[in-house]
Amino acid sequence: MENTIRNAIIKFEQEFMGRGPDEVRAVVVRDLVVVRLKGVLTPAERQLAKTAEGVDMVKRLRQNLIAQGRERLCEQVGEITGTKILTVFTDIDVHIGERIFVFTMDRELKVPDVDPNRGAR
Repeated sequence: MENTIRNAIIKFEQEFMGRGPDEVRAVVVRDLVVVRLKGVLTPAERQLAKTAEGVDMVKRLRQNLIAQGRERLCEQVGEITGTKILTVFTDIDVHIGERIFVFTMDRELKVPDVDPNRGAR
């Protein structure tokens, strides 16, 4: 499931933002999905981020774009998890080019216990 979420986020970033991240990691924790994206800035955004005004501009632009795609993103993650996504929180650190998404779900997901010697139980 985490890999499917990861792939959906990469596709969303490529289609909606115009560029995919360099690295993505998704983790399900009870009723949360946490996604960390590295290398999300375009060359132009990296150039803008060299000034305080540019950092603010990039952050505002990225927040506005996510606001426009929020419904689609929540639907995709909800379909993958089989839950209703209540909300998504996001922030971007323009200095290091990383973004975090935290999706809250209407219930906890049951993740099977894994014994490395026996597999899933």
